[in-house]
Amino acid sequence: MFFFHLSSGTKITYNVQSYGAKPDGKTDSTKAFLNAWAAACASTKSVMIYVPQGRYLLASAAFWGQNCKNKDTTIKIDGTLVAPSDYTVIGNTGNWLKFERVNGLTISGGTFDGQGAALWTCKTSGKSCPNGATTLAFYNSNSIVISGLTSLNSQMFHMVIDGCQNAKLQNMKISASANSPNTDGIHIAASTGVTILKTVIGTGDDCISIGPGTSNLWIENVSCGPGHGISIGSLGWSMQEAGVQNVTVKTTTFRGTQNGLRIKTWARPSNGFVKGVLFQHSVMVNARYPILIDQEYCPDQKNCPGQVSGVKISDVTYQDIHGTSTSQVALKLACSKANPCQGIRLEDVNLTFKNQQAQALCSNAAGTSYGVNKPESCL
Repeated sequence: MFFFHLSSGTKITYNVQSYGAKPDGKTDSTKAFLNAWAAACASTKSVMIYVPQGRYLLASAAFWGQNCKNKDTTIKIDGTLVAPSDYTVIGNTGNWLKFERVNGLTISGGTFDGQGAALWTCKTSGKSCPNGATTLAFYNSNSIVISGLTSLNSQMFHMVIDGCQNAKLQNMKISASANSPNTDGIHIAASTGVTILKTVIGTGDDCISIGPGTSNLWIENVSCGPGHGISIGSLGWSMQEAGVQNVTVKTTTFRGTQNGLRIKTWARPSNGFVKGVLFQHSVMVNARYPILIDQEYCPDQKNCPGQVSGVKISDVTYQDIHGTSTSQVALKLACSKANPCQGIRLEDVNLTFKNQQAQALCSNAAGTSYGVNKPESCL
């Protein structure tokens, strides 16, 4: 039986329904999706996996790319992928949908519904619960494009990019409740050449979190809120840790977020670093801490009491940052006593607190400021 046909252009199309996927939201379609992936991988030509309209129930699935014969696969999704309503089914798997060692993959469209609300309730109740699964994860992969995707109610992180090169994420919508724990929108680690464009994120943790080993990261036209802001870190948990460098975050809006632009490091010994960061053109709408460097991170005073951060922060520019803060300290640079921040630049910063004079607090920070009147610069 032939389960594909020639589509426009040269791509061969594999329809998941031809492999037994049912768009009823009840029938487990995991095997059908994996079989469609295997068939597409076996093709030497450009291929498309097509997911028609409807709701498709999927358990945890891993899509491996090391044996794929082509480097041009598109997954076009017109439907919705739904996680099991019983969070224990995938709650201990780490990832709901995982792609590993994939080269040349485009995912276009689609809604991913993690159905995480019941797990969030379990976690906030203090009961023993699974950690939860990341909705969509990419490991050790190259040349990834994600466009037009919507992620709803992830159990844990919505999306992870780890150990990847050249990934472009654009025109996405990521949404979870403001009180959903550990539901970072996009987490990037050990990756280079990642671009995030024109994306709206509202969630219960960081809208975007940037982990060790990230370089050449470009974030532009991102709206964040609710959430904990865009965060570099937390860094410095390990003594031997790759640094973060060459990061640009521009044209962003933060609405009702816990933080705006944040760099966070553990108060522990580490040889990690952050350097070459540009935060540019940000609007704060009632962000609690619009600009924050926190090198004293030690939650519950465990694992780090009395220690100082070894992470070296340098060459960080805040340019054209305007808006309102819900805390009087709108700008806080709490750098490491052992490794003071160097080369911090504040340019055209204007942050107000309830129409009053906001404050800036600096400790162990060196740099320059220009056009910073609200709050008055502390550098």
